[in-house]
Amino acid sequence: MSSPFRFTHTVTERFLRYVAIDTQSDPASPTCPSTEKQKDLGRLLARELQAIGLSDADLDQHGYVYATIPANTAKRVPVICFCSHMDTSPDCTGSNVKPQIVRNYRGGDIVLPADPSQIIRAADHPALADQIGNDIITADGTTLLGADNKAGMAEIMDAAQFLVANPQIKHGVIKILFTPDEEIGRGVDRADLKKLGADFAYTIDGETAGNIEDETFSADGVTITIEGVSTHPGFAKGKMEHAIKIAAAIVDRLPKTTCSPETTEGRQGFLHPIAISGALEKTTLGFIVRDFTDAGLREKEALLETIVQEVMRDFPRSSYRLQIKPQYRNMKQVIDRHPEIIDNAMEAIRRAGLNPVKTAIRGGTDGSRLSFMGLPCPNIFAGEHAFHSRLEWVSVQDMEKAVQTIVHLAAIWEERA
Repeated sequence: MSSPFRFTHTVTERFLRYVAIDTQSDPASPTCPSTEKQKDLGRLLARELQAIGLSDADLDQHGYVYATIPANTAKRVPVICFCSHMDTSPDCTGSNVKPQIVRNYRGGDIVLPADPSQIIRAADHPALADQIGNDIITADGTTLLGADNKAGMAEIMDAAQFLVANPQIKHGVIKILFTPDEEIGRGVDRADLKKLGADFAYTIDGETAGNIEDETFSADGVTITIEGVSTHPGFAKGKMEHAIKIAAAIVDRLPKTTCSPETTEGRQGFLHPIAISGALEKTTLGFIVRDFTDAGLREKEALLETIVQEVMRDFPRSSYRLQIKPQYRNMKQVIDRHPEIIDNAMEAIRRAGLNPVKTAIRGGTDGSRLSFMGLPCPNIFAGEHAFHSRLEWVSVQDMEKAVQTIVHLAAIWEERA
C-alpha cells in the first residue's frame, strides 16, 4: 500500500546526533537517573521538542522527558503515548561512539574500521539479507552504537516534527515520553503517569522492521544466601562447611542441556546465574528467572530450590535463605484486553509498506511494567539489531519506516475514533 503522506526524513541526522552523547546507565548507582550524563541527552531532546512547537516539553529532576502534541481534531480520540529510553546498556561502552554509514549495502560481511576483528558476519546476522541496497549504520568496532534505543528516540522525534508540520493529518492528543535507566530495569520507576495522561502507549524499541511485540517474558530475580561454617583451615577437618563451595555445587547442578539462555530459544524460559559473591562463612548467589507464563516461573523457581535443598543435605550444619523478587510480567496479559492497540499498529505497519508480524520478546521493555501500571503498551520495531554489543547496527531505511509507522498510527487512532 502506498502512503498518502509525502514524507521528508531527518531521522538519520537526529540519530547520529544522539549517539554522540554517552548515556550508559549504571546498575550499581542508587540515584535516578543512575548516571547524570543521561540528562545531557534529555536536555537536548527537551530543547528540540520545544523548537518544533511543543511548548510543554520538559526534563524533570529524575531524567524523564515529557511532551505533548495537541489534538487537531474535534473527535474524542484516546490519548496515545510514544515512548523510548535514553540510556544504553552497561554491557558495552557507549563513550565516544564513532558511527559509520555503509551506503548501498551489497551483501556480505561488514568489517568495522577501528577494530578489524569486529565483523558483522552475514552468516550470523540473517537480517542483513533484507538490507540489500539499504544504508547501514554501525559503530567503529570499539563501542556499541546506541541504536537501542536512540533509533527509537530519533524516530519519535522525526514523527513529532512531521505531525506538527502537517496539520492536515488529523490526530488526537499525542504524548511523548523518554525514560532513563531502562537497560538496568528501572525505566519507569519514577514515571509520572498522571502527568503523562495517556490511555495507551507504544514503546519504539523493537528489532526487525514490521514487527510488533505484544508479549514479553515474565521475570523474577532470585537471591540465595548461604551461611556456611567457618573455622581455622588448619583444624577444619569434619568442621568446616565452605559457603563458596556450597554455592559452586548449586551452580554445578543446574541443568546442563536445557533451562539456560545458551540452550533455549523461542518460548522456552530459563534459570540464569548472574552473580556470586562472598567468602567462607557467607556467600550470595544471584539468579534471574524467565518464562512466558507465571506457572513456568514457579516451576523453575521450584526446580532451583530443589537443587539447593539437595546440595544442602551434604552440609547439615549450614543453612540457606532463598528470596524471590518479582521484576515484570508478560504484558500480553494486559494487552489482550485491548485488541485495538495491536490492530491499529498492524494497520499502520501495512500503510508504511511493510508486512506486520506479531512476535514475542525474549526479554522485557518499559512497556512490560507500564502495562501493569495501567498503561497498556506493546513494542513496535525501531530497526535495531545486535544490541548491547560492538556489532550493533541499524539501517536508515528501517528507521524511516518506523517514522512512517508512528505517523500512520496517530492518524489511524483518529480515523477509528
